[in-house]
Amino acid sequence: MADGALSPGVNLEAFSQAIAAIQALRSSVTRVFDCLKDGMRNKETLEGREKGFVAAFQESLHSVSRDLGELERLSNLVGKPSENHPLHNSGLLSLDPVQDKTPLYSQLLQAYKWSNKLQYHAGLASGLLNQQSLKRSANQMGVSAKRRPKAQPTTLVLPPQYVDDVISRIDRMFPEMSIQLSRPNGTSAMLLVTLGKVLKVIVVMRSLFIDRTIVKGYNENVYTEDGKVTDHATTALLHYQLPQMPDVVVRSFMTWLRSYIKLFQAPCQRCGKFLQDGLPPTWRDFRTLEAFHDTCRQ
Repeated sequence: MADGALSPGVNLEAFSQAIAAIQALRSSVTRVFDCLKDGMRNKETLEGREKGFVAAFQESLHSVSRDLGELERLSNLVGKPSENHPLHNSGLLSLDPVQDKTPLYSQLLQAYKWSNKLQYHAGLASGLLNQQSLKRSANQMGVSAKRRPKAQPTTLVLPPQYVDDVISRIDRMFPEMSIQLSRPNGTSAMLLVTLGKVLKVIVVMRSLFIDRTIVKGYNENVYTEDGKVTDHATTALLHYQLPQMPDVVVRSFMTWLRSYIKLFQAPCQRCGKFLQDGLPPTWRDFRTLEAFHDTCRQ
């Protein structure tokens, strides 16, 4: 074969010549050591033996230098494989001469790179989630169950009168917010929270635990598709979790919800703008309650 390739980008002819150059270099190095081993021989006078030894040694060194230079030149001609991350024995797939028809190696390499990226991003996501105390996490619930005795089931069922009193106190805390409590399906409460002329929020509760929340504009149809504020409110429910003190959770969530009273008046704390892509800052920080656009909070 005049020209070929072990894989795309490898010159097979230069590769063969490089192997021959390696053999020649090894022979030259062997002659150097043979010259040193034999020393000064086959000369009658001391001066003749010294001159013969020096000449033979110089010739051997010149041969090593010449063969080494040739090997370096050929190594540059060999080229590099297009895929520089061989996966152990799977790298042999790159020797397939019909790779255009059966690109197994390139597909395997892409899958390997994708798997590495997935593992990297999964590690980042795990670190971010572990910074938050997501008490609803099945993993954390499993760990918590080992560290403390199980809570009695009766703690999840609070008297309706107690729930009414907690909601009534929260309603009096925030004059800008009105809370209407109803029980359309028995003991479970449903709250209709009206935040000024800005938002209306439906909060579905199980005893004093918030199960779901839906946030809509003041004049928006409640049956339309949920928007960003609903997503942020769901995230807030996961953040404000303290099963031992559910009344504190409800009060904290309502305090966070009340910060939306200035939804159209507060600029983004990151970019300073009121609108971005036609939307106001819809995100509220869980600790400081500062306003951010969804893209600016990252």
